[in-house]
Amino acid sequence: MKKPIIFALSCLLSLNAYCAEPKDDYDTLKKSIVKQFEKQTPKEWGENVKGVKTQLVTKQKTIAITLDACGSPHGMAYDSKLIAYLEKNEIPATLFINARWIDTNLETFKKLAANPLFEIGNHGMAHKPASVSGESAYGLKGTANVEELVDEIEQSARKIQSITNKRPVYFRSGTAYYDEVAVKIANKLKHQVIGFSILGDAGATYTAKQVENALLTAKSGDIFIAHFNHPESQTREGMIRAIEKLKANGYKFAKLSDYKLK
Repeated sequence: MKKPIIFALSCLLSLNAYCAEPKDDYDTLKKSIVKQFEKQTPKEWGENVKGVKTQLVTKQKTIAITLDACGSPHGMAYDSKLIAYLEKNEIPATLFINARWIDTNLETFKKLAANPLFEIGNHGMAHKPASVSGESAYGLKGTANVEELVDEIEQSARKIQSITNKRPVYFRSGTAYYDEVAVKIANKLKHQVIGFSILGDAGATYTAKQVENALLTAKSGDIFIAHFNHPESQTREGMIRAIEKLKANGYKFAKLSDYKLK
């Protein structure tokens, strides 16, 4: 009886713990969500379906920078110079990190997670679009059903928590595509689903000038998305140019958790 008692106490003491179950309760959790959602048919598919958060609730000149590390076979690298710039200039950011990237860059991930300037978001186990019916986006097939979607979100969340002792509360799917049923399932798993209002680098394919121009369109409360797993790209150069201009214009930067979201 000691283990359940210790687990219950640890849940009560941790605001970040998802206290439904240790190991063999995972199947119970998944079955309960499948039962609740398997008969729901989605009507929406895209980046901005119902329930996706794309803005900070603020009238201040504040922008949220979010950076993804997707963990694809060609996306396992690390733009240490971009992160070093953010650290040196005390620019906070929310980092959405895929489980495969964590496995390849474990010590780097631990350092990022330990840095209070950053917060870690859940970018899934296999970087799949969030679907309950196998919809595709950008040539990537989404999760095939409710059960696979739960695995994509929850296994990644537990992986992050096992390393950082903090459960992520923000989820962005691979490609940032969703159906509205998938969003509700993510919410059921205690995640807010995060989109964006500024497309920053289009999967790290933009030129530096395109990245700069995109970020310079920012208005109060915007959420900017770019990537920090492609140091060979021009994302870093464009971001640095734009951030310096925005700072001169009185803009500040925030993590998602600094504000309510809409």
